[in-house]
Amino acid sequence: MDILFLGIVVFLFLLAVVDLSVGVSNDAVNFLSSAVGSKAASFKRIVFVAAIGVFIGAAMSNGMMDIARHGIFRPENLSFYDVIVIFMAVMVTDVILLDVFNSLGMPTSTTVSMVFELLGATFVVALFKTAAPESTLSMGDLLNTEKALSVILGIFLSVAIAFVFGSLVQFLTRLIFTFEYKSKLKWKVALFGGVACTAIIYFMLIKGIKDLTVMTPELKAWISANTALILVACLVVFTVIMQLLHWMKVNVFKVVVLLGTFSLAMAFAGNDLVNFIGIPLTSLASYQDYMASGGGNLHGFSMESLNGPANTPFYFLIGAGMIMVVSLATSRKARQVTQTTVGLSAQSQGDEMFGSSRIGRSLVRVSLNAFNWVNDHTPAGVKRWIARRMDATNPQPEEGAAFDLVRGSVNLMLAGILIAWGTSMKLPLSTTFVTFMVAMGTSLADRAWGRESAVFRITGVISVIGGWFITAGVAFIGAGMVVCLMHLGGVPVMIAGGVIALGLLIRSNIRFRKKKKEVEHDTLFQTILSTEDSAEVWPLLRIYINEKAKMFFHFAATAYDDVSGGFLEDNTKMLSRAEKALVEEKDVLKSQRRKMTLCLRRVAPETAIEKSTWFHLENNMAMSMTYNLRRMNEVCKEHVDNNFRPLPKVFHDNLAAIRRNITAVLLDSEVAVEESRPEVIDGLRRRCEDIKNVLTARSREVYDFLRKDNDADMTVAYVYLNLLQESQELVSSLRKMLRASGKLNLAPSSYRSFTHPDSPEAKAS
Repeated sequence: MDILFLGIVVFLFLLAVVDLSVGVSNDAVNFLSSAVGSKAASFKRIVFVAAIGVFIGAAMSNGMMDIARHGIFRPENLSFYDVIVIFMAVMVTDVILLDVFNSLGMPTSTTVSMVFELLGATFVVALFKTAAPESTLSMGDLLNTEKALSVILGIFLSVAIAFVFGSLVQFLTRLIFTFEYKSKLKWKVALFGGVACTAIIYFMLIKGIKDLTVMTPELKAWISANTALILVACLVVFTVIMQLLHWMKVNVFKVVVLLGTFSLAMAFAGNDLVNFIGIPLTSLASYQDYMASGGGNLHGFSMESLNGPANTPFYFLIGAGMIMVVSLATSRKARQVTQTTVGLSAQSQGDEMFGSSRIGRSLVRVSLNAFNWVNDHTPAGVKRWIARRMDATNPQPEEGAAFDLVRGSVNLMLAGILIAWGTSMKLPLSTTFVTFMVAMGTSLADRAWGRESAVFRITGVISVIGGWFITAGVAFIGAGMVVCLMHLGGVPVMIAGGVIALGLLIRSNIRFRKKKKEVEHDTLFQTILSTEDSAEVWPLLRIYINEKAKMFFHFAATAYDDVSGGFLEDNTKMLSRAEKALVEEKDVLKSQRRKMTLCLRRVAPETAIEKSTWFHLENNMAMSMTYNLRRMNEVCKEHVDNNFRPLPKVFHDNLAAIRRNITAVLLDSEVAVEESRPEVIDGLRRRCEDIKNVLTARSREVYDFLRKDNDADMTVAYVYLNLLQESQELVSSLRKMLRASGKLNLAPSSYRSFTHPDSPEAKAS
């Protein structure tokens, strides 16, 4: 049995390696988002700077693991078996939870997840122990909830403080530098660089390196006694250095951003490293203590030794640092999580991944009313001066940057100051929460949240903040459920849980890579947004619209084939498949509409006015066809799921022919859009009219059938009639969509079909 627990300890180390990887992928947003968003350097250089900070922070960490050893539970009242079960449940839950957040592109806190996993697992174990007949222990003897409460308090404090200060500081900074900052630097940039670098050094002294091995008690005491002197000296020295660099044509803002990235990365590794390696190292220490006592009773050996300090071997810290560096350099999910923060704080509009929400719309409305009140009570001269200083007509970001270097510098400077201040005041401010909310506050101050994007940005912020609280809840419940199974099932369940966690992680990464490839294929959208010449936008956008139209026609053909085939063949599998696809397609169309609308705003005004009507018609008809398919599928699926009478044989051949014709015209539409030939589209529209006439005739046949008092088949007849009517609406929408597609692809002078009296269609009618 003892050898099995050694195997579990080894397995915990394996899970820790995985946890280090997924944890770094998520927390990378803390120190990468500002540098990546402002394009302070190439992505490789930014990662290189961050990697150096991560490695130094990890290697010089003191390895204190109070949270894992005795921060949540009271080890003197727990046995060796209890502790191992708790640790195994926590690691399994943490790996799965962090990977889910990474896959969704949502930044979360490793501290929150670890604390609440330990809390949930310990709570369930405590229930088992206190419920035992011979037990004299209470919940307070086993569980310490103070840390959990401090983490929850930290969320609220971090959100409020960081957002407010981020908005105020960025507003004042922008008034000083304006958006055309490159021509107005002179002496201001040196003073700003000096203040920023001093703030970053202050952050490193208070938070970043306070727990490193080089920080002896004597050195800490000296720094504490001379903090003011150190800061004044840093301010003077850095101001002089920054002025010299400015005279040497070095971009001071880039220096500040990269230095801030380094300091945050080092602080993250030095302080949060224990979140990942604390549990396996504590489990190893527990196993060594257990074996030193001679082994024996798993449930009787007390873990009182965990109340003492940890002695972390140096090679563990070096190894952890290397894993973190490799993960940071190779993780695609780190880029996705970083992109979430960058996208929500971007100066210009982009792909708003979170959509709209009722809360977001309400907050925007309240904020607009508050802004209007302030605006009405502000003197006209002050408004003119602020408007002139905050004019974003000619911004000067780096090429391809989401925001400029001024904001990137403020993000890192302010995050460092707030975290250091919170640490010195004993306030539990989270690095993740502070860096994210500062970025949101500075973007608001820079008027990045315009009326066209504010609701999406606010929805995104609410989603992320909600995710933090969800992290706590899911971590608590998830770890509790896992530890319950492991406590009852013993070693086999522990091993099975670990294997399942690794299996889910591998599956998640495979699916993520597949999804990422699909997203990367959407490069044309990014190309359109980055095109500066408005005359070049429409040819690219036309190609983009045609690609999405082709994809939709193919989807509609497949969906209609599944819906009609599922009803015809009494096949629930086909109908369920169609239902799932149709739900997803609605979100796809909404996303495409947002993207195309953004692109259309960049088109030359004359072309945009000419094409906008047809663009909206095409998109509306695609959405209408989706609704038609959903309505007919809903009725058909309910009928088939309930095992009601199948379609009478008398209607089989008719429905099979309709199925073939509609599917064929949809697939032919896919080809026609690519060819962009008016005569082909005209022919397809005439085919749509013919199909509509057939559907009308088939509907009359159903009415005649119902008049003959076929009570037994009445239910299925009405389902069939609904399918025919929705098919008729679908074909009608398809006809309109084809017309819109034709108008989008060719100029009115060359494409006169459907509107000109001399067109073949007009003559035929």
